[in-house]
Amino acid sequence: MSVGDYKRVLKIARKPTGQEFKQSATVVGLGMLAIGLAGMLFTIIFSWMGL
Repeated sequence: MSVGDYKRVLKIARKPTGQEFKQSATVVGLGMLAIGLAGMLFTIIFSWMGL
């Protein structure tokens, strides 16, 4: 990508609205929670199996 492409992206980009930010934060938080719970379940299952 050239410098012109970066300038064009920065020119088009805008600050997210409060609703967009809240929605993005919620989705990211739920994803992190899901991955953490999956890891914890694997840890519990493997510890019960003695692995």
